[in-house]
Amino acid sequence: MKRTTWLVFAAFGIGGGFMINNLNAQIDESTLTSQHHENGKFINETPTAPTTLAKTLKIMWRYIRENRVDTEPHQALPMKVVSRDLLDGLSNSEIHVIKLGHSSFILKVLGEYWLLDPVFSDRASPFSFIGPKRFQPTPISIANLPPIDRVLISHNHYDHLDKNAIIALKEKVKHFYVPLGVEGDLKRFGVDENNISSFDWWQSTSLGNSTVTFTPTQHFSGRGLSDANTTLWGSWVIEANGQKLFFSGDSGYFNGFKEIGDRFGPFDLTLIETGAYDKDWHDIHMTPEESVQAHLDLRGQVMMPIHNGTFDLAFHAWYEPLNRVSAAAAQEHVALCTPIVGETVTLGKAYPTTPWWK
Repeated sequence: MKRTTWLVFAAFGIGGGFMINNLNAQIDESTLTSQHHENGKFINETPTAPTTLAKTLKIMWRYIRENRVDTEPHQALPMKVVSRDLLDGLSNSEIHVIKLGHSSFILKVLGEYWLLDPVFSDRASPFSFIGPKRFQPTPISIANLPPIDRVLISHNHYDHLDKNAIIALKEKVKHFYVPLGVEGDLKRFGVDENNISSFDWWQSTSLGNSTVTFTPTQHFSGRGLSDANTTLWGSWVIEANGQKLFFSGDSGYFNGFKEIGDRFGPFDLTLIETGAYDKDWHDIHMTPEESVQAHLDLRGQVMMPIHNGTFDLAFHAWYEPLNRVSAAAAQEHVALCTPIVGETVTLGKAYPTTPWWK
């Protein structure tokens, strides 16, 4: 990303909190009865440092002064194109996971099509002309997707909740599952409120042959100047056919991973945030070494590092998270799954381990 572009984006805040009031999340206060909601804001179990103007200016100053290296790939990244025929050809008796980039996935869960944090826009930004631009396109367009049974959202930051994608998807999605407060965003995007279910931490719902549970993370939310933490954030536990999948959303390392592991583990596969970390926001994004520890806390069997390789959202090289997590996983004897974008992963079968970023 060009220096001036990143500076303007940084001025709006790291991962959210943009300084334009009409971007603020639209909140239905009548739904906000959570014990994690105080004085109009959601809170983490362990207090985290608030985003302030002084902190944002410090980060901008670092960007001006520091020499950033390899923040974007210098050549095209590998990708497998995903077609409707390919998706329909996957078995209806298993759980299949296909990475669309960053933290976006399409799942085929016992014949149902699900999306996790679907971001299809070119930029993780409220603007089409500025903000972090994706390194490569998604392997399938929204137009070519099959009808979607379920969409799960972890929180409302722009690299996880894509307004344009939701608008394009709303007519082909049966139901959306979101954190408390995020239903207001979806309704503003034109989604029928009858097609939205909102969740507090630890709330579950049965979906016939599967169950989803919204679980805690240590993070924050916001899409505008004055809506910081007015909607909840979290992770998802997916259970189906005797198998379990964990989707982390975004989080700093915290004791909650062990509690989730104690309640729901072991997990066949964990999709764990591994990227966009930095010393200046360490409490809300894990280092790769902490991501491996989170996987161990969750009692995961195989770990897929996510939240990397798609957008320039931090100071580190684009490939650094994958190098560091590979080293940490080897040291802790953790099995890694590292598919390229568009590659199909089937739970319980051979997992791809190619170091595609090298």
